[in-house]
Amino acid sequence: MHLSGRIMTSVMRWVMVWWWWGSCMGRFVVEKNNLRVTSPESIRGVYECALGNFGVPQYGGSMSGSVVYPKANQKACKNFDDFEVSFRSRVAGLPTFVLVDRGDCYFTLKAWNAQRAGAATILVADNRPEPLITMDAPEDETADADYLQNITIPSALLSRSLGSAIKTAIERGEPVHISLDWREALPHPNDRVAYELWTNSNDECGPKCDAQIRFLKRFKGAAQILEKGGYTRFTPHYITWYCPEAFLASRQCKSQCINGGRYCAPDPEQDFSRGYNGRDVIVQNLRQACFFRVMNESGKPWLWWDYVTDFAIRCPMKQEKYNKLCADQVIRSLGVDVSKVDKCIGDIEANTENPVLRAEQEAQVGKGSRGDVTILPTIVINNRQYRGKLERSAVLKALCSGFRETTEPPICLTEDVNECEEKTVCQCRGCKCKNTWGSYECSCSGSLLYIREHDICISKDARGDLSWGVIWIIIMGMGAAALGAYTVYKYRIRTYMDSEIRAIMAQYMPLDNHPNSQPSSQLEL
Repeated sequence: MHLSGRIMTSVMRWVMVWWWWGSCMGRFVVEKNNLRVTSPESIRGVYECALGNFGVPQYGGSMSGSVVYPKANQKACKNFDDFEVSFRSRVAGLPTFVLVDRGDCYFTLKAWNAQRAGAATILVADNRPEPLITMDAPEDETADADYLQNITIPSALLSRSLGSAIKTAIERGEPVHISLDWREALPHPNDRVAYELWTNSNDECGPKCDAQIRFLKRFKGAAQILEKGGYTRFTPHYITWYCPEAFLASRQCKSQCINGGRYCAPDPEQDFSRGYNGRDVIVQNLRQACFFRVMNESGKPWLWWDYVTDFAIRCPMKQEKYNKLCADQVIRSLGVDVSKVDKCIGDIEANTENPVLRAEQEAQVGKGSRGDVTILPTIVINNRQYRGKLERSAVLKALCSGFRETTEPPICLTEDVNECEEKTVCQCRGCKCKNTWGSYECSCSGSLLYIREHDICISKDARGDLSWGVIWIIIMGMGAAALGAYTVYKYRIRTYMDSEIRAIMAQYMPLDNHPNSQPSSQLEL
């Protein structure tokens, strides 16, 4: 009976491993933040709230606002426009924190509806007496969930008791003011920020893998600047599981694991009969981890970013290049000795421990204020799990908030905006955009010439995409516009002069002698 119980536990644990990976979801450790109620006096004080795992927390900043509890759509599962409800603040007014009830729909949908109605922050009141949990994004990838990437307001879950107290105060007509503070959301142990990225070499897990690769490419420049300047200490990590002893002889374990079932990764396509398998993924993860170790020992840890981004481009699964041959070509192109990486990898067929992967498994276990790492991707900054979007500007802002005041690196002070990425410039046909620190550069393909004033590409020899006939049309149009503007200008001058002359004449003419005259304050000149 005892043995069967152990086997059942192993089975359940194995099933949970695949479920965690397959959905790329799970529970972050609950990151609690202080919420301060400044009024009314009856509930004034500091309370705990749980930050949501979506939206954009204001790392390094704070926000104060007045709380509104809507009379309709109190669970925020529908569009507030349907109820003619708006949370947009008046000019010079406090931002609106909308309080809604938990239940009936995803947390993210509540946030999206509140954001569209003009809320600055959404507070969700729990509907049960329980420890605070982390509000997460929905587990299923559906077509109607495109809004997930557009949520920008921060969110927090409140206890049922605090939510009830706020509602009671509002019902009494008492204004409720709340302050959220993210300035101490990340600790500042020293002048150097330590951060981890829990990632994966798999590129066939759908939108989540695509978003992860896109982030690696876009964040690489900032990461390397921070690392080269000695401002950060970066470490990549890879989630690794093991095969339960009862299943070591199974086909699944043999195809998904190395080193006698000690280190495993799920099948990329969730199909054992085709494509690559988990064994291929765990080997590439090990190679990337070893590449970082070799580069870290040589004093060039930032080359890891070049390797993983180049590997994603040159060795994708779809082109059947996800293998050692392609990986070695990328390593050599970076001027690194492949043999050093191979030595670190060791014998994957041996029924022994691999020190690198063993360390990865141990690192997954939560320590101190950081919980277990169970989902991908996960970013940990100064031993705190990051909350927010996996995008360059949001992550950089969070990293910068991890520095002590006055110790921030220059990149944090400039916070460069990527106009090219945001597609606000160089939008003409044939235009190419290159981001630079503090600015951008536009150019045209081929022999075309870029005209910045009009955001167009024209041919240097009148044989390009834009003919001289079109150019003349533009010039004639500009001339017509100028003529029209001049006509309007003369008309306004003429009207102004006429009014001035009439005003002067009125001073010398006895207006009250005219039977049709009116008081001067009512005259229409």
